[in-house]
Amino acid sequence: MKEIFDRLSAECSKITTKRYSTSFSLGIYFLGKKLRNPIYSIYGFVRLADEIVDSFHDFDKHFLLAKFRQDCYEAIEHKISLNPILNSFQQVVNEYAIDKELIELFLKSMAMDLDKKQYSPEMYNQYILGSAEVVGLMCLNVFTEGDKVQYERLKDSAMKLGSAFQKVNFLRDINADYFNLSRTYFPNIDLTIFSNHEKQIIEKEIEEEFKQALAGIKQLPASSKNGVYLAYIYYKELFNKIKGTTAEKVMSKRIRISNSHKFGLMCDSIIRYKMNAI
Repeated sequence: MKEIFDRLSAECSKITTKRYSTSFSLGIYFLGKKLRNPIYSIYGFVRLADEIVDSFHDFDKHFLLAKFRQDCYEAIEHKISLNPILNSFQQVVNEYAIDKELIELFLKSMAMDLDKKQYSPEMYNQYILGSAEVVGLMCLNVFTEGDKVQYERLKDSAMKLGSAFQKVNFLRDINADYFNLSRTYFPNIDLTIFSNHEKQIIEKEIEEEFKQALAGIKQLPASSKNGVYLAYIYYKELFNKIKGTTAEKVMSKRIRISNSHKFGLMCDSIIRYKMNAI
């Protein structure tokens, strides 16, 4: 009976999410119960691909990513994989009719990390689309539960939220990406002389994306609104902390939000939601 293996697979995706991201784990907890495992499964899939390109330095990353891609599509086609993460992901793809083009764009962005070290504006936009915006759309498929009209209405704001999250990640991890992985995501910026002025230009772009994303969050179904809003609040707070830090300090250390601060934000988010103040 495959049900036991399917439950195990979902649990593996849940454990993966909790191990790698406190913020997303808490956000998912405040989704409607039916939506939690599908979003854990999407995060587990994304996280595993990201680990291949970012962490497995002593192995053939090109081979691993190519194998992961092949295994992913075979899992979707055959509706099973012996890789629990892919098994739980294929269930979501098949149940919610997630467009394979979204998956392909994501995997192409992951492949860019294997070779690209500096990004032109065009490549930067392509990377953001594949690594973040399409992930927002995968999740939106789950949140709207087959309502195509609602999906189309919220599509742009979901992409903006994914983009804003990713760009905040870029600023948070700018030190590690540059010094450990020799990556420069932001186009036309020399990180050897990264200035407050350049940082503010990036921040202005992120600020506008957060604004557009919030408008969409307010229109989400009740089953997903609170959880997505909580993730938004976490990232907005991290963004504000980065904004209050000089470019020099951002280049020298990773900016974080403490778990106790996250708990306070969670409580505030719940109150706002219950008071319909989102």
